[in-house]
Amino acid sequence: MAGRIFPGAVAPGRTHRKHIEGDGTPEFAAAGAELHHMNLGPGAKAVAEFEAAGLRLPNLEAIRDHRQDRVKQQLRERGYDGIIVMDPLNIRYLTDTTNMQIWVMHNASRYAFMSADGYTVLWDYENCEFLGGHNPRIDEVRHAIGSTYFLAGPRFHEISQRWADDIHAVIAEHCGPNARIAVDQVNYLEGTMLAGLGVTIERGQEAMERARLIKSADEIDAMRCAGVACVSAMDEMRQTVVPGMTETEAWSMLHAGNIKRGGEWIETQILASGPRTNPWFQEASSRVMEDGDILAYDTDLVGAYGMMIDISRSWILGDKPAAPAHQHVFDLALEQINRNMELLRPGVTLYELTHNAWTPPVDQYRHYSVLFHGVGQCDEWPDVYFPHAWEDWGQEYALEPGVVMTVEAFVGSRSGGQGIKLEEQVVITEDGCDLVAHYPLDL
Repeated sequence: MAGRIFPGAVAPGRTHRKHIEGDGTPEFAAAGAELHHMNLGPGAKAVAEFEAAGLRLPNLEAIRDHRQDRVKQQLRERGYDGIIVMDPLNIRYLTDTTNMQIWVMHNASRYAFMSADGYTVLWDYENCEFLGGHNPRIDEVRHAIGSTYFLAGPRFHEISQRWADDIHAVIAEHCGPNARIAVDQVNYLEGTMLAGLGVTIERGQEAMERARLIKSADEIDAMRCAGVACVSAMDEMRQTVVPGMTETEAWSMLHAGNIKRGGEWIETQILASGPRTNPWFQEASSRVMEDGDILAYDTDLVGAYGMMIDISRSWILGDKPAAPAHQHVFDLALEQINRNMELLRPGVTLYELTHNAWTPPVDQYRHYSVLFHGVGQCDEWPDVYFPHAWEDWGQEYALEPGVVMTVEAFVGSRSGGQGIKLEEQVVITEDGCDLVAHYPLDL
């Protein structure tokens, strides 16, 4: 394709140059190089916090290599000739690029392709092509063709065909005829048109989730940095929040603390106080918190280096000591966390986790939706449900070193009263598991 060659965009061991459409100005080049936010990183203050905690900074080049190798492995194992990804989390995994991550979740105007031999093309939103300039593993950057109604209006059928023709041209060049191409998500019309051009559509979501399952040592380093940023924000919130504030004021502290340390967004707004803590899953509100209330929350944040930290804590607000009922449900939740964390080790199956996990009696206490789940860039496979759901949702898999899991607990009496939410995040090691983020589990 015609395009401007980006300075310094030759990947180690590659013989071709990356082509990026652009205006050719110094500003354009700088935006994709030294001024790119991923090159600038989390910033000196955040890095100082990471180093003060004794952490090793991640090698981002090694992470990029690991991730592309993992995807290529999944393609080879399944006999796929390439993969198209449209989920912005999968685009991030494959290309280590970001652009309006939340916006493109509901405006499909950004996508990427990688052939089984690793040739990688990123289609980015118009005028944003420089955003791929920092990563030499991207071989081409093209203008995206978005066919959602917002972007295409009543011409969506015509523009969907344009999308399919453009993608097919790349597939034909790098995969040949009658290609088997995995796709993580695509609208029905575009998928039908691409299949009509002779492409066999395969299950890209499975391939990407399996690729993302095993984290490299550098990904764990990145996650631990995100963990330090997360608990620093949590501690700022704990030291600042007082009765008389609203729940949304408390939640905003967590969000601000994450963002200023290189974080990206928070997936949910699950923070509640007092009577809103039971049942669980209520979103932060304008309720004014009172002395003696339980404040419970789930971080659910995408932090530094794009790694998720998903932990939960519950605290007593103000000067009142914990009421006996509050302490009782806290003790049950803490017991659930500690007992179930002991189950996490390499080789343990999802069936064993499902049926050996401990919970307070479910006829007396409300519980969380799952017992454990995976986490990486966001909540990831696998989910481990309760025994009563095994017939409908149970899955077979044995944990491996490098898998990251969270251990969940919510305890709220069915007869009433406030509830407790706790959660820890661990990496599976060769002989057990290890906490990713460290923050006291106290009420």
